[in-house]
Parts: sequence; C-alpha cells; structure tokens
Amino acid sequence: MYGAVFGRVVAVAGMLAATVAVAPASAAPTLAALPEYTTAEAGNPIVAGWYADPDVAIYNDRFYVFPTASRPYAEQTYLDAFSSTDLVTWTKHPNVLTTANVSWARYAVWAPAPIARNGRYYLYFAANDIQSNSELGGIGVAVADRPEGPYTDAIGRPLIAQFVNGAQPIDQDVFVDDDGQAYIYYGGWGHANVAKLNADMTSLGTFADGTTYREITPSGYVEGSQMFKRDGRYYLMWSEGGWTGPNYSVAYAIADSPVGPFTRLDKVLAQDPAVARGAGHNAVLNIPGTDIWYIVYHRRPLSESDGNARQVAYDRMNFNADGTIQRVRMLVQDNFADGNALGWKTYGGAWSVSDGQYRTTASYGGKSLLDDNHVNATYDLDVTVTSGTGDAGLVFRASSAGTGADTYRGYYAGITPAGRVILGRANNNWTPLGSAPLPVVAGQRYHLRVVASGSSIKVYVGDLTTAKISVTDTTYPSGRSGVRVYNAAAAFDNVAITNQ
Repeated sequence: MYGAVFGRVVAVAGMLAATVAVAPASAAPTLAALPEYTTAEAGNPIVAGWYADPDVAIYNDRFYVFPTASRPYAEQTYLDAFSSTDLVTWTKHPNVLTTANVSWARYAVWAPAPIARNGRYYLYFAANDIQSNSELGGIGVAVADRPEGPYTDAIGRPLIAQFVNGAQPIDQDVFVDDDGQAYIYYGGWGHANVAKLNADMTSLGTFADGTTYREITPSGYVEGSQMFKRDGRYYLMWSEGGWTGPNYSVAYAIADSPVGPFTRLDKVLAQDPAVARGAGHNAVLNIPGTDIWYIVYHRRPLSESDGNARQVAYDRMNFNADGTIQRVRMLVQDNFADGNALGWKTYGGAWSVSDGQYRTTASYGGKSLLDDNHVNATYDLDVTVTSGTGDAGLVFRASSAGTGADTYRGYYAGITPAGRVILGRANNNWTPLGSAPLPVVAGQRYHLRVVASGSSIKVYVGDLTTAKISVTDTTYPSGRSGVRVYNAAAAFDNVAITNQ
C-alpha cells in the first residue's frame, strides 16, 4: 500500500553532519533561534495541493519537505519539494524527480527519502507498486547536485527490486548513525526490513553474519518505517491501519540498536474527529541544537472521502522524562503569517490575506469556515472591524453553509462599533441569544473568546476572566468553525481552537 509511514528524521545535532551534510556551519545556531511552535501556527495544511508521505531534510539553512503527489497511481510520475527558512512560508520546487529521468520507473512514484552525503544529494523513492518478484520496480535512488534537483537515476535499476521476508519494496527511510553507518528501512504488506547502505549510498552492504536484509517487523506494523535517534536510543515509527481509512495512524518502538529488536509501545498520532482523518505516514524533524521536535505527516480533511485527498501538516512532538513519546495533539491555529488561507472555504464576500491578517470587504453575511467539527471547545481570535456599522466575529458549531446573510446552521458571536457584543444562532434566519454593551472602535483590534461546553456558551471580549454573555442553548452540539461579517469590513488574526 502506498500510503505507508515513511520519512527520514533530520537528526539531533550530534548526527547532523552525517545526515544532512553540506549545511554550512552557521546552520545550527540560525535554525535553533526559531520560535518554538506548538503546531503549524500559520495553519495546516502547510502547502497547497494534495500531497502525502512527507519526508524532511535540512540543507543549506533551509528546511525541505519532499512528499508524494497524492494522485491516481498512473499520474504519480513526478515528485515536488517545498522549502522554507522558518517553517512558515514555503517555496515550491516542482518536478524535482520525474519518471523521464528514471528508465525503469513508470508510475506510482512514492515516498521520497532525502539525504545528503559525499557532497551530493540523494533521493530514495519507490516506483511501479510491484506485486510480485516477476515485475520490474521497487526502491530506487536518484542523485543531484542541488537540493531541489533535478534528480536523476543513480544506478539505472532498482536498488531493492524483490520481496524479501514478505516485505513489499516500498516506503524507504534512510538513516545515518553517529558512526557514519547508513541504514535503509522499508517495507509494506505488514513486513519491515532493514539493510545497510555502503558509503557510496547506492549499494547495499551486509551484516556481520553475511546477510543483506534483516526483518524488524514490530507488532501492529502495516507499512513503512521511519527511524530517528534521540539521547542514544533508536526510535522506529510506522503506520497502522489502511491508508484510505480513518484508522490510519502512527505507532512507535524504542531500541538500543538501530536493528532492534523493536517492541511496540504506543500510538503517537491518530485521527481526531474534530480536526482530520487518516493521519499518518510521518517524518520527524528536530531543530538542530535544540530538543524541539515536530512530526510532519499527511491527513485527510473531514469533508473529503477520496483516498487521495491528503494534505501535509505538522504538529509538535513531545517526550516524557523516560524518553517515551507523548501522543500528538492535532491543534487548529492560523495566524496567517504565511500570506495565505489554506484550509479555509469562503461563502460570500471578498476575502484575502495581507499584512498577516485575514481580511474581507463589507458584505451581508460573508463567511469563511474551516473543515473541522468541534464539539466542546475554546475558540480564540482577534477581530478588527475596519469599516462599516455592522459586526464581525466567530462562527462555531456550524453546518449547511451557503452564501447569504444567515445561510448556515450554527452560532455566531461578534462585536460591532454600534457598541455591543452579540450572540445568536442561525438557520436561514437569525435568533438572538444575548448581547451586552461594549465600547468598540473601528480600526481597533479586540480579542474574542468563546467557550462552548455542552449547552453552555460563554462569550468574552478583552477580559478573559468575566464573560460578557453567558447562555444555555442545546440547538447545535457540534460543527465547523470560522469567521463572519455583517454589513462591515473586518480583519481577523490569531485563530486558535482547542478541544476541551
């Protein structure tokens, strides 16, 4: 299955020279100075388009993400990459590898694994989705002189072209240990193998017993594998469940050796019915010189049923004192610092991002919603009514959205320069639920918070200790979140939604 867990870690600082060579000496202190993000604070997904199976690297003071193009198999004939200096704004590098540069690859080009060594850049990939040893395909290796390619086939044939120990040759991950020994981890169909890579990075070595492949399949393993090292211990991660289904997830094991044995410990990442489904196939990113870690992965928006409707996201990954990994929370935030509104869908009005804010011109009920489904949550955002005498604010627990003043089912809390904070519900009409006096100046930013827990709804503005409005209403138990205006132009910023 091509939705396997795959992804190489950008290693801890002690391993950085081996795993991401050619980075200048200034890279570590520059990158270590980045803010410590709780999630992709400019919003997930981090790049536009359907992509899956992301892997990561740090080259020349830049972060690189190499994903699979999430399309029908026959159309998976290329790989794109994205780079960033801050994990916020991303530059697309199209067609870093195409089947035109690999004589034996025809389609199903999956799960790129980047690594730099010997003064060159290597990209490992799977192609052709072979189903038996009689077919041509498997895991290949390409090489380039620049991180963004173009990459060309390094050996003119697959590096791993056969099923060994029952493992389909897909979803490779490359890891270089502190002693300089490189390993390739791979496998689908419920089996995982590890092999040594020789120093040339284009041929396989052998273990002390003369064998080339060693099976390392942990309990629950379905496909793919990804390796990283922290505090002298080896972490193997993999995907469980079916890649098209909601139960796709990431689990892990820890060992004292790069070849195991690996005993399953726990899930790390799974779907959240409030945020996204099918969360899996991860990479791990460590900020050099720090103990800050992120999990980079793909997930499927809640409203999408197409298996290929997958997007790249990242969230913070934290460790317990004993080295075990805490379960990752998929957080919902957007400060619009990346200059876009990926993941938002508009219904009426004219919307744009500028100066790090999400802006809309005046309209009668223009709204923009996320693809979420929160039940009990705390909603935070900054609201500025830039012109007009109407109101602007938060939509929550919404469904059946369309274009029109009250064309949705759900709640809305907003502020108006007329001097009030308001709360009501919509169902192709408007039912007021509460209001309170509030001095509001056009052009001034206000922090709006709504706490919705069961039937209790509380609205705060500025002062987050005393609610301006507090009501009980059972009409809408869950739904989408977003922003809205009515007869006003507005700017929105620092959206954050937290499950209770």
